[in-house]
Amino acid sequence: MFSRCLRLSTVISIRIPKKLKKELDELKDMVDWKKEIINFLEERVKMYKKIKVLNEIHHILENHPFVPENYGSRSVREDRDSN
Repeated sequence: MFSRCLRLSTVISIRIPKKLKKELDELKDMVDWKKEIINFLEERVKMYKKIKVLNEIHHILENHPFVPENYGSRSVREDRDSN
């Protein structure tokens, strides 16, 4: 997936504290920060997409009419008794 991002890529830019930048630089020989950040963002996007779907489902259920407790068993019993 990472290689695919290289072909169709865009640039984003953020400001970070100087202290953090210094710490990143100290670890640049051990860590591929670009890859780490891309992986992090991909995982966050997946997570927030799931949250979005769950929120949409919650909204649909909130607006759905209420079904009284025991409605199903009561309906089956009434249907059975009517025959």
